[in-house]
Amino acid sequence: QLQASGGGLVQPGGSLRLSCTASGSIFTIMGWYRQAPGKQRELVAITTSGGSTNYADSVKGRFTISRDNAKNTVYLQMNSLKPEDTAVYYCYAKRSLRAPYWGQGTLVTVSS
Repeated sequence: QLQASGGGLVQPGGSLRLSCTASGSIFTIMGWYRQAPGKQRELVAITTSGGSTNYADSVKGRFTISRDNAKNTVYLQMNSLKPEDTAVYYCYAKRSLRAPYWGQGTLVTVSS
């Protein structure tokens, strides 16, 4: 249902762009969570089909979430990356009154 891409290795201060394409009808909410080693999964950013967005405080001003409803795709532009952004990033999508879907996860490593 969800196919994510765009992870990789980047130096501190660098940028990456994640993409996640969903199959089927449009999702009310799409977004990204992440899970670092030894930590719980946490919200990074979400966006609604109407364009509302919500960000974790730790990424505000550095990450930008956007979506293309025609393509059923959500993007996460990550700038000024820090080592603490290292994690597996999971795409998330949900329709109203339905259980959420999760992507397979894509690893982002921020290291010099």
